[in-house]
Amino acid sequence: MIEAFLASLAVVAFAEIGDKTMLLAIVLAARLRAPWQILGGIFAATIVNHGLSALIGREVAGLVDSQWFQIAVALGFIAMAAWTLVPDKFDDDEDAVKHRGGPFLTTLVAFFLVEIGDKTQVATIALGAQYDSVLAVATGTTLGMMIANTPAVFLGEAIVERVSLRATRIAAAAIFLMLGLLQLARVFALI
Repeated sequence: MIEAFLASLAVVAFAEIGDKTMLLAIVLAARLRAPWQILGGIFAATIVNHGLSALIGREVAGLVDSQWFQIAVALGFIAMAAWTLVPDKFDDDEDAVKHRGGPFLTTLVAFFLVEIGDKTQVATIALGAQYDSVLAVATGTTLGMMIANTPAVFLGEAIVERVSLRATRIAAAAIFLMLGLLQLARVFALI
């Protein structure tokens, strides 16, 4: 359970830096100027999205518990390593963020929708498939999201100027690659 939590935390904390949801956090912070409500919205959206994602991953793994599926999960992590190296872009036009319903609700809805199909959601599904603990995976990925986005909300673009997004993408890719290779080693050790 500790391994699932720590792997989930590390993967998302690094993968989120420079991700479109981090860029969304910066835009929301600049426009709405309500950091605590924004962080609450990020947390609520992430725990629901990643909880469901980890559950889906675990259930799919339970239905398709074969060596081929385990190999597919491993190859998925390796593909995520390559995907992580590609920088995200966020459309920063005036209509990109509408704020009806207050900063919390705006952030909640925006983050939940933007996270659908995002690399951190896909990673959470894969982590849920690899580890048999929805709670550990969802808690780890949510904490990783908060670790990456809290400074973005409070420091905004200053953090993007100081932190090497390229270096963090490489670190995240290395973690994904390591998880994929470890999964392959586990599968082939059983053969």
